[in-house]
Formats: sequence, structure tokens, C-alpha cells
Amino acid sequence: MSFKMTFQSFIWAALCFMFIACDTERPAKLSQSSVIPIPVSITSAEGGFALKSDSKISYESGLQNEAQALKQRLKSLTGLEVNIEDGASENVIQLSIDPNASANEEGYLIKIDKGKVKITGNSEAAVFWGIQTFCQLVPVPSDNVSGPNPQFFISAGEIEDYPEYAYRGMMLDVARHFFSVNEVKHLIDLISTYKINHLHLHLSDDQGWRIEIKSWPLLTEIGGSTEVGGGKGGFYTQEDYKEIVRYASERHMTIVPEIDMPGHTNSALASYGELNPGIKVPEEGAVPTERTQMGVAGQPTPLYTGREVGFSTLDTNKPVTYQFIEDVIREISEITPGPYFHIGGDESHVTEMEDYIPFIEKAQDIVTKYGKKTLGWDEVAHAKLLPTSVAQYWAKAENAVMAIEQGAKVLISPATKAYLDMKYDSTTHIGLNWAAYIELDDAYNWDPTTLDEQIKREHIIGVEAPLWTETVTNRSEIEYLTFPRLAAIAEVAWSPQDRRDWDSFKSRLKFHGQRWTRDNVNFYKSPKVDW
Repeated sequence: MSFKMTFQSFIWAALCFMFIACDTERPAKLSQSSVIPIPVSITSAEGGFALKSDSKISYESGLQNEAQALKQRLKSLTGLEVNIEDGASENVIQLSIDPNASANEEGYLIKIDKGKVKITGNSEAAVFWGIQTFCQLVPVPSDNVSGPNPQFFISAGEIEDYPEYAYRGMMLDVARHFFSVNEVKHLIDLISTYKINHLHLHLSDDQGWRIEIKSWPLLTEIGGSTEVGGGKGGFYTQEDYKEIVRYASERHMTIVPEIDMPGHTNSALASYGELNPGIKVPEEGAVPTERTQMGVAGQPTPLYTGREVGFSTLDTNKPVTYQFIEDVIREISEITPGPYFHIGGDESHVTEMEDYIPFIEKAQDIVTKYGKKTLGWDEVAHAKLLPTSVAQYWAKAENAVMAIEQGAKVLISPATKAYLDMKYDSTTHIGLNWAAYIELDDAYNWDPTTLDEQIKREHIIGVEAPLWTETVTNRSEIEYLTFPRLAAIAEVAWSPQDRRDWDSFKSRLKFHGQRWTRDNVNFYKSPKVDW
């Protein structure tokens, strides 16, 4: 064999390797994709769409935000600069709105063939959720992908999809430990991938007050100055809060503000003594079983940095208290476009029931006055609820049933299944275990309609996964307790029960583990999954 022939063979082999390396592995049929939450229907076809550097995005009027979101996401996933080009008809991802796409407001259709991907939704939000699904079809680039024109093949077929529940939420407790605007935005980006459309912010508790109230400035000056363990705390100005609302809205996510009352209120009592009926702040580890007076009512309490609950209450008999909660509800409602205002209402152990009930009813009336619907933890069902109110079932099914019997709806957040702050097992280095250890399969293998025979599908507005932060201090720890369980609960909230299957879910989750690894998300590698 001549040197010339050997050299030509070498060059040919090198070119072949280069072009192979430019192409990610062709995926299996569309029906075998790793989409989470699993769609209502997936139908495979022959061939596929090659996403590459000269692919285009086109969109109909009103979908500019969604087109930009898709462009940015594809850049993040692949490194490709996929341009937006009005009127493109070949090698294009088309975004459009069609009222006939689905009977569900958030329903969408995806059609994929050789030269085109068409994502059609019943609304802007529906198109956005379709984009989240499409982006999960894009293969994860391998480390050795190189060359001038990498291609990402997506199998052909059709996806029809719509949510089981209209409210699909996560709660972040920013009161026990404070998290910055950028940290909240980062979480919004992560959870919107899984079609979460409500972020509930727990903005006040015994350990900290986290939102500026202009008519009561000491709430943040004093009440926002600490957190669990005695850190510096922090708070959102109203401009900060509006920025979070704006950012979430671009991702079709509604912010639900919570001001907990009448209990969990020591940060308010420390700021304004006139709200204090005289409650003893316990030593760390001690929980009082009844109201105990200390000092003179109307004086500020000490700031509190422990973890125990149930010792604080607003003075429910003073007019100033109702002026206070009206000012708070009014100011926050004015900068909250979403329909809900959460009034807490849980674990108010030292508020006598004869005081608690009228307080909740008055708070509910104030929320209604400012154009919002009341959300409250399930204890609020002891009061008379309006038909527009929602009880968040976290602890006692009988409370949720009481709410239903009054004509109210329920939001499902059982602590034994959906609380993201619970440890995975006894070796988990952060989190709590008072409700349960919640492994990945525990977070997945349940259904809101089977928790209690009296809580039926028509009573439920949706599912929410709360993350309380007594032990959570930074973004990495948020990620660790949230993922992969949030993906599991998102599928509970979005997908029909007859489409959900544990073996399928854990198989699909491996792909998401690769994405999280690539994106430096600190997720828990559950031993239940062959990562």
C-alpha cells in the first residue's frame, strides 16, 4: 500500500469522524421520548426533524415572548443560534395559536416531520408549555460533539397534551431563610420546565418579614433583619417583588403571596408591639401548649431565630390589628396581578378558637375587598369560607372536607407526599422528617383523588409542593431537596392518572438527570433510579 493511499484513507476517516461527531445520536421513536410530565398522547412516525444552525423559528402575532424563550432555551441546550424569521416555511419551528388546538385553555399540539415542527396551542401559555415539551425532545449533547454544524435529530410524530389540573404549584419559604431575587428567578426557570404555573411565596413568619409594606416600614427594618440561626435575613422591596412577578409572568407562572396570620407572626410583633397581646417566646426546643403572658401586652416581642412554631398570635381584639392586615393585603394586592392571596392560618395554637374564627372571616373579607380570592392552610375551614376561597390540604383531611362542605375548593399538598423539605431517608444531610421520609417513589406514587373518599376530582383545583426552609440556606440546597421530587409531583399534577407509571417515570428521569448534571443542578441521585 502506497503512502499516498494511506494518507488519503487517514483523511477520509478523519472527515467521517468529524461529521459523525457533529451529530448527536439519533433518538428512538417519539413515543419512547423522556418527556416529564408525560403527555396525554404521543404518536410516532417515520423520519425526524434535524435541528441545526440554519433552522429557523417563526411565530404568529402575540407569541414574540414565546419565540424568544424558545430561541434562548435552544441556545442553552445546544449552543445553536436558531434565528427568528417571519414567514419561514422550511427547516422551521412554527409557533401558532388555534382555539381548536384543544378544549383545554392550556392544551397544545406538536407535529414533527422532516422539514418542520409545528407547536400549536389554545393560548400563549399553551404554546409555552408545548415549547417545554419540545425542548425535552432535544438530545443532550455529548462531550465530544464538535465541528462546524452540529445537528440534533428529533423523531417525527405528534403529541397532544393538556393538564389534569389548572393549578400546578410549588411553594418557597423565604421567611425562615431569605433568598435573593436572582435565586427565585433561577428556581422559576427550573420549575417552569415541568409546567409548574404557580409559585407560592411564604413571605412572613416568626423568623422574618420579607416584603416591604410602605405604611408599616418597621416590618422590614426590624422584622426582616434576621432568620433561622440568627443570620442577617433580608427582604424584597416592592420593586423587587414586581420584578419577580414580571419574570414569572413571562414564563406563564402566577405568584401567590402569603402573609401568615394570626399565628406565625412574631416578626410582626417584634416590629410593632401594638399588635402583641402578650405571648411568651419559647426557649429553643420548647413549644407552649397554652397562651402564657409575659410582660405588658402592646410591647414588642424579642426577635426569634429558632425553629419551633405555635407560640405567636396577633391581637385579634384590637382595631389596629385589622388596620394592619388591611394595609398589608392592600399594598401586596396592588402589585400582584394573580387571583390569589394566601392568609396562612395554620398552627395558630395560642389563638383561642373563638378569636381565630372571626379573625379568619374578617381577613377573608379584606382579601375579597381588594379583588383577590383567599387561600389558606386547611385549618381555615373552621371559619365560614366563601365559595371563592380555597383551603390548602396539608395535614388533616377532615379540614379539607369541611371546606368542601361549605362550597369551597381545595389545593392538595399532603405533607407526607408533597413536602419537599422532608428528608429522602435517614441519611439526608438537610431537611426534616416530622411528617415522613419521602423518597422519590413516595413523591410519585399517589393521586390527589385517592387521599380521602370525600375529596373528589371536582373539589380539587390542583397540587402544590411546598419547600419550607428551616434547614435550607442556599440555592444548592433548594435544588437538592426539590429535584428530582418536583418532577414527580409535576407529573401527578399535569398528567392523567392512567398515563402515569412508576417504571416509565424513573426510566424517563435518567435523561433529566443528564440535563441537570450538564446544567450544574445539585439534584439528589435517588437509589431508586439507574442514573
